[in-house]
Amino acid sequence: MKAIGIIGYSNSGKTTLIERLIPIFRARGLVVSAIKNAHHGFDMDRPGKDSFRYREAGAGQVLIATARRWAMLTETPARPASLEELLTLLAPCDLVIIEGFKSEGHVPRIEVRRAAQSEQPIYPHDPNVIAVAADHRIEAELPVLDLNAPAKIADFIAERLELT
Repeated sequence: MKAIGIIGYSNSGKTTLIERLIPIFRARGLVVSAIKNAHHGFDMDRPGKDSFRYREAGAGQVLIATARRWAMLTETPARPASLEELLTLLAPCDLVIIEGFKSEGHVPRIEVRRAAQSEQPIYPHDPNVIAVAADHRIEAELPVLDLNAPAKIADFIAERLELT
């Protein structure tokens, strides 16, 4: 399974870029999955729902299924699941696009940067960053991609990961 990470600071445009990349890869006939590293406290379940009640009662996993989709909630009280573990849970696909997981560096990734950002870039300190996607000119020793040209970013990813 081939994977590309999209990293950057909050409000840099990571989700928007991924949202634009997925249909481009799908139009090329690829099966695409996505993993997002959410902030602490995120819960897709709601108090009062049966699935929430099962978890509150102590179930380690709760699977919710409808006619159109299913989701499994897994409690991880001892430690967060690693990206490597999460990747093994996905159905077979051609490409996984990963948002976040800045501290887990075993996947090639693209850093998203906006001109309005004041934070220091990540790429000089992360050897797994293979390019920067920016909405402004950047001098870097890595390829700098136009954040507003998702098809060109998709081409770069496809070439780099040897996607067919």
